[in-house]
Amino acid sequence: MYDFDRPRSARPDAAGTGVVADSARLAPCDRPRNAPREGDVRIPAGCAIAAIMDRSGARHDGSDILRSIALMHDRSNGLGGGFAAYGIYPEYEELYAFHIMYESDEARRETEAYLDTYFMSEKQERIPTEPVASIKNPPDIWRYFAAPHPMRLAASGLDEAEYTMAHVFHINGKIDGAFVASSGKNMGAFKGVGYPEDIGAFYRICDYDAWAWTAHGRFPTNTPGWWGGAHPFNLLDWSVVHNGEISSYDANRRYIEQFGYVCTMQTDTEVITYLFDHLIRHHQLPIDVAADVLTAPEWDEIDRMDPEQKEYFTNLRSIYNGALVNGPFSVILGSNKGLLAINDRLKLRSLTAATKGNRAYFASEESAIRVICPHPEKVWSVSGAEPVFIPLELAKEEDDD
Repeated sequence: MYDFDRPRSARPDAAGTGVVADSARLAPCDRPRNAPREGDVRIPAGCAIAAIMDRSGARHDGSDILRSIALMHDRSNGLGGGFAAYGIYPEYEELYAFHIMYESDEARRETEAYLDTYFMSEKQERIPTEPVASIKNPPDIWRYFAAPHPMRLAASGLDEAEYTMAHVFHINGKIDGAFVASSGKNMGAFKGVGYPEDIGAFYRICDYDAWAWTAHGRFPTNTPGWWGGAHPFNLLDWSVVHNGEISSYDANRRYIEQFGYVCTMQTDTEVITYLFDHLIRHHQLPIDVAADVLTAPEWDEIDRMDPEQKEYFTNLRSIYNGALVNGPFSVILGSNKGLLAINDRLKLRSLTAATKGNRAYFASEESAIRVICPHPEKVWSVSGAEPVFIPLELAKEEDDD
């Protein structure tokens, strides 16, 4: 396999500096009857994304991320909001924490019977929620702390992560009325239909302590608002919040489905999550190199690069052409290794970063950072196609051992 070490001098950013900053499941025919279809109306894209992380691993409650995303209220329209939190289940950190939404008791019974067959559950409970007037008809939402059944895992011939992924796809695609909102270890996604501040109140996120939080306020352009379609999108430890529109969705979906991924959510953000999982977990690419795959430059730009850069991006484009993402987007990727922020190569969506002490911040608007960190030590706009990765120091130390 080609050794993809990201060249030290990255291609120039937009300024030319060359500086790299360190619900239920719905099938396509199950759309809400009155949901606008692509082409029926033109809705401006304007989702809000935000994230907070403590590099030392110190945990903090959800109040700051709630204030940050709430400041960007006008970027969403009440059709989706959500949060991902890392480090919230330390007492079960070795177990997969499945957050699952159910439309019916039958769906829950079928899913729990399925989980009992393939996993060994240590604890299961309904996720605590608070009544919120604006949150209408929520699904029944449960969490399960479980490990793969040892004999089933051995018989499958799969590693633990691949085994778990296969069963997540089975639940999402084969059990009617059940949807896995998140499936990682020591993390969870809390999402639904509503403004993000209302979703945060509904899930009582201020009761949780995490070393990293991501948040999303949705303003869907081509898809209906439903509980499964809200962000963050999750698979295993990866979660994605996204503002934009991926014009290469069909090509990316066809590419990723060759490798066992099943796209059932009918949204481009789902594909971004799977691309990162495939490139990093299957191909062992460093996280910033995986970001370069998604945002690789056009061929005419590659032709003008110095030899080292030209070889690097030529190999990325040639080997991973189906993973190249086109369209306007800003993305924050959460994982148990840290946070990654990227913009499309033309920077058609806003994304600001800031740091102070051990804290790192990202948001669609600088004001959403300053409302919780009025005086950051450093603040900058994330450049087009230049990934900003903030590693968890504990994870970095483990990788160095």
